[in-house]
Amino acid sequence: MKKRMICALVLAAAVALSACGSSSEESSASQTEAASETVAEAQETEASAEADTSAESAAEAEGSGESDVAYVQDKGSLVVGITNFEPMDYPDADGNWIGFDADMAKAFAESLGVEAEFIEINWDYKVMELDGRNIDCVWNGMTLTDEVTASMDTSVPYCENAQVLVVPADKASEYEGLTSLEGLNVAVESGSAGEDAAEALGAATVPVLTQADTLMEVSAGTSDAAVIDLLMAGAMIGEGTSYEDLTFTLNLNEAQGLPSEQYGVGFRQGSDLVDAFNEFWAQKVEDGTVLETATVYGLQDAVILE
Repeated sequence: MKKRMICALVLAAAVALSACGSSSEESSASQTEAASETVAEAQETEASAEADTSAESAAEAEGSGESDVAYVQDKGSLVVGITNFEPMDYPDADGNWIGFDADMAKAFAESLGVEAEFIEINWDYKVMELDGRNIDCVWNGMTLTDEVTASMDTSVPYCENAQVLVVPADKASEYEGLTSLEGLNVAVESGSAGEDAAEALGAATVPVLTQADTLMEVSAGTSDAAVIDLLMAGAMIGEGTSYEDLTFTLNLNEAQGLPSEQYGVGFRQGSDLVDAFNEFWAQKVEDGTVLETATVYGLQDAVILE
């Protein structure tokens, strides 16, 4: 309707100019300028109206309590916030995301009739990314801390884990039996449960973007040790890996007298995707898909099958 109105104004301006063909050049120029201003004003009005409509639609979608399941299905994709965290989410040789979490996320998306889309996020801003609808869930071996459960709605726990101290293999004996990390520079993923555990034991932490980066720090000798998830340590260090010179020696959960951690998937508060996930997960545990996928990535002893 608005575009037709502009076209009508343009046509009217053209007719007016034709009717004045016998007028002076000065009059024609004046009329041309007036017509151009009329069209420009109409275009500006349309752009402003469209911007207002877009903003109103976004606000309405956020405030209307719209079903997240319907939202995901309408756009045709489940956007999953991740970091590079083997064996949960990591790229294969072709750059495609694989891993236990990635494979199960693809299966969950398929159950919703959509495709999974993976976006690497800064872990410190995961809640902001979720609330801003840049992602639809956080699915990346996320520990169910009090902070996480207070800021998101989370799934049933699906995996158990612990934080471990990674050190150079030729110095492992120096770290056995430690009850404190005071005096050590310890690389940690910023905002992670590993960072909390290292600080609780007195370490001078060196925050980096990903758990993979912590291993680079230790291997290069720029940090004394690293704190990462046991599941990742089992997959990324030791014989047959890129970090054969590293090993892990200390379970920080045991050192602090803490229970093992549990992983869960995070969704926006009030999201009906939580119930959809929990139902999906129960089905996949029952039909053996969860255990089969966990076994592919060496997680069969860590996955929760109850």
